[in-house]
Amino acid sequence: MLKKYLLLLLFIFYNPAFSAGTGSGGKEDYSHLIGKKQANFKTGLIAINKAKKYTKKGKIKKAEEKFNKAVKFLTLANDENPLQPDILNLLGFALRNVGDYPMAEIYYLQGLEIEPSHVGINEYLGELYIKTNRISLAEERLKVLETCKCQEFKDLKTLI
Repeated sequence: MLKKYLLLLLFIFYNPAFSAGTGSGGKEDYSHLIGKKQANFKTGLIAINKAKKYTKKGKIKKAEEKFNKAVKFLTLANDENPLQPDILNLLGFALRNVGDYPMAEIYYLQGLEIEPSHVGINEYLGELYIKTNRISLAEERLKVLETCKCQEFKDLKTLI
């Protein structure tokens, strides 16, 4: 039993990529979603992190495969653990990265209904709005982030 907890702690603290971020260096804490009953979340998060690495290397097809895997497992995680903004954010992130903008937007908006000031969701939804040429909506997301003094605000402002 102790071995399982040590392995879990090792995974949580050693894993350098617990963020679905935009490369801003920020780390989000998903430890509350990692555990025995959250295997689907953990698998989805790992798939996202691998997809990000493939994207950086220009291996787009492999990245897309990993993002699709993430969607599959994060959908299951969302079914098991509904109303978790972090899961909804990552699900939206993965869907956006495979080009399914309408579904990504749905998940982002669900997350904002639960936590309107969620920094990650506001940034990523703003990025989606830019990608879909809805700049005024992206500016609304930027306005929400204005007071956070965070990298996500700077990243979105740069894109707008």
